[in-house]
Amino acid sequence: MAPRNDRRMISASDDSAKMMKQVLANHAPDGHEVDVRPILSIIEDIFRRATATPSKIDGVPNGTQEHMDALHDNKSPAAFSGTPEPLSDIIHKICCEISCKCSGGGDALATTMALFNTLSSYSWDTKMVLSLAAFAVNYGEFWLVAQLCTENSLANSVAVLKQLPEIPAGYDGLKPQLDELNNLIGAMLDLTNCIVEFKQLPSQYISNDGQAMSMDQAHYQAAYWTFRSIVACNSRILSLRGLRHEYTTSTTDELELSTLAHKVSNIHVYENLKKQIDFWRQQIDKIRQIEEYNNLVRLLEKNNQDNIKILRALIYAEDLVDGETRTTVQIDVLKKKHVLLLISSLDNLSQEEILVLRKMYKDLKASKECRIVWLPIVDRSIDWQQTLYKFESLQKRMPWYTIQDPATIQPAVIKYIKEEWKYSKKAILVSVDQQGRILNQNAFHTLWIWGISAFPFTAETEEALWKEKSWTLELLVGGIDATILQWMKEERFICLYGGNDAAWIRKFTNSAKAVASKAQINWGMAYVGKKNAKKRLEEISSIITKEDSSHIVIDGTAMWFFWARLERMLYSKLQHGMSVEKDNIMREVMTLLSFDGSDQGWAIFWRGKTQEMASAKGTAAIDCMEKFHEWQNDASQTGFIEGLNNYLHKIRTGNHCNRLILAGVNGAIPGRVPCADCGHDMEMFFMYRCCPE
Repeated sequence: MAPRNDRRMISASDDSAKMMKQVLANHAPDGHEVDVRPILSIIEDIFRRATATPSKIDGVPNGTQEHMDALHDNKSPAAFSGTPEPLSDIIHKICCEISCKCSGGGDALATTMALFNTLSSYSWDTKMVLSLAAFAVNYGEFWLVAQLCTENSLANSVAVLKQLPEIPAGYDGLKPQLDELNNLIGAMLDLTNCIVEFKQLPSQYISNDGQAMSMDQAHYQAAYWTFRSIVACNSRILSLRGLRHEYTTSTTDELELSTLAHKVSNIHVYENLKKQIDFWRQQIDKIRQIEEYNNLVRLLEKNNQDNIKILRALIYAEDLVDGETRTTVQIDVLKKKHVLLLISSLDNLSQEEILVLRKMYKDLKASKECRIVWLPIVDRSIDWQQTLYKFESLQKRMPWYTIQDPATIQPAVIKYIKEEWKYSKKAILVSVDQQGRILNQNAFHTLWIWGISAFPFTAETEEALWKEKSWTLELLVGGIDATILQWMKEERFICLYGGNDAAWIRKFTNSAKAVASKAQINWGMAYVGKKNAKKRLEEISSIITKEDSSHIVIDGTAMWFFWARLERMLYSKLQHGMSVEKDNIMREVMTLLSFDGSDQGWAIFWRGKTQEMASAKGTAAIDCMEKFHEWQNDASQTGFIEGLNNYLHKIRTGNHCNRLILAGVNGAIPGRVPCADCGHDMEMFFMYRCCPE
């Protein structure tokens, strides 16, 4: 064996312009592409097993049958059909070349350049992988014999002839040298993976600008320093021969390996190789998203024979989960069906929305051949386990179809949903007919107001329904409470009231019941609560029930739906281009919403199914009840509702402060809002609120 100091050490001139010119001169790829990933997987597997602590392999103690099984298992990526014969030949040739030249104490630089000559017809990434494969064979053979020599007679005999050190018996003495070796191997693998990763990026997206040219330079520098490192590592392995009973460490050898490891790592980190790969990956993702987005726009603009092509493009999956059976079904079950795409985040789909939609879905599915599919829009930057937990929790409560994995919704689809369908935070319900035509970008407005009678939820259907309606208690209440509907049939005088001030409610209900008795009218009162005050409403409802003050709208979900439906009326009117000056329904809806936005209680009075109504809030509502004697005669002559309106007009003052709080839906915010009391335009403010209940 040649003395170690005969091998040429690294010099500062090794990566000079002259040396790199020689490297480039030996680079003449023939255009033949090699799939190097499987080979690289085998290389990584060899190094993983070879560099494991000798007392354990995959966590299994040495000397046991399990240890032997672990050495021979096929659970790694290496278990594939094998290396193509031409590549096996070139790998064998390189094995021999580096072994012969390194064992003879040859010049490291000359050996390196000889490798470039042998691999001249291959691309940079293939050169690096094939040279690493050749070294992995030598390295693997060394460790296979070294690890088994104490357990296997054949391995022991080979180790004696090669004068290999006894491992694990002498591992501690060799550990400093092996650690340096393993560090350099790890750096080479990282660098090679970077080059392979870049090569596998789609070339049509890589521009020939300065960054791409910088990448080319990084490629041949990476290949050069990988070859130099392989030669040094192979020399180190060969130098371990003859050390069977004596372990010495050469400071020069360790310095060479650590210097090479630093150089290889510098190419990998300081020359921004990984950063540039990340840059190009991001650029490619952006370009692909733009292409996918444009393809989606074109697809949704064209006429299609059925809805499946559209749904596949949006859902990006072949299978769905049936919420009723909890089984997986193919997307084809939606063919020739009317589909409502429920689009929401994981945080902004309330329990009440799901409960109300469940009731409507049963009728939609039975009578309209309509199906709902939930498409969740998730934030991929937060903890994925937490995201999956939220997704599965919501999914369990849904009887309709859902996607299997929220990650299947592609960025281009999310971009389309946000830009074309104006999705922000509030859930939307997109109506898609059997031919894949988008009939309504948010059918929630229509469905909440009219129920399934508005199917298929087109703007034309909704406009026709609005033309048939005027502002009545029947429109306001819908079908949420059977008791109120019965009162309307009985032609009672009906008072709906709300707010969350217990003292005001007690005072108002007591005085109102006294008025009904004095006026001798058939009377009904119902509490409809307040928006976004769930816990407080439970307390108020409990007080009303205990004191038997009035009827209460059935439950919290019905109260929520009363206000949600009222807001949807406003947004629906806005979508149809209505204004408070031209549309009485819109004006009254905004008045009621402004009542709710105040801190005071309020009341609205109706006579049965007629359009006769009056409304008041705060002290005015209580004053008109407590001072009934002042307008009792007028009520007897003109009627109760008209008499009440006359009195309210009489006591109205200029002192008031009305607030209208609206949650923006699809950007629909009215340009101007007149005050319910004075008719002046209200000022617009922005409010940010967090009210978890």
